[in-house]
Amino acid sequence: MTAPLTPPPPPHEHSPHDAWQASPPGRTASAPEAAGYGTYGQDGPGMKTEVREAAVVAVAVALGGVPLGLLWWWLAPHVPLVGDAVDKSWVVYLADSEGEQAIGVDGTFTLLALAFGAVSAAAVFLARRRGGVPLTVGLGVGGLLGSLLAWRLGVWLGPAQDVIAHAKQVGEGVRFSAPLKLGAKGALLAWSLAALLVHLGLTALFGPRDPEPYEQGPARKDPYAPQP
Repeated sequence: MTAPLTPPPPPHEHSPHDAWQASPPGRTASAPEAAGYGTYGQDGPGMKTEVREAAVVAVAVALGGVPLGLLWWWLAPHVPLVGDAVDKSWVVYLADSEGEQAIGVDGTFTLLALAFGAVSAAAVFLARRRGGVPLTVGLGVGGLLGSLLAWRLGVWLGPAQDVIAHAKQVGEGVRFSAPLKLGAKGALLAWSLAALLVHLGLTALFGPRDPEPYEQGPARKDPYAPQP
């Protein structure tokens, strides 16, 4: 009596995971690539590089406060004052009490700061062609420092701060210009706000786009498919 033959083992069924093991000679395929997904691109330079670039941007933008201060000193309207001696003491008052020169001084600074903010943001975007938190912070800090530098430079270049001495120097009843000063301190933020808004808009419109997370890669040949 003969023992029954042992049936052959069932053919091995290949799972999709086994297909990951097959790769061209000299190259090891990663799991996402074997599954047909594309690889992710680089997110940009490292944090240290971004911080270094942001510091350079902040310094370069802050130096723009020098031409802003010169333009403010040159274009700002002059506030006329006049001095008068009363009982051997000098009194200085506005020569035109209804004039709007003081408002024009603040308005001139604000408009110039907005223009400088837009130009600096466009220059930074054209130089870097991307956004990023460190770069944005550097742009905002540089704009604020540039505004402070322009303010102090314009005040230093403007008329003398001692109006009594200036009135005595020009004589009684003679008009002279008041010291250049910024009444609305909120104008110091105009540069930073304009720079941030313009840079954000340029980045949104023309900045690089992030790759699709599941971008399909090239079709791969199934090594276990039946050959024709």
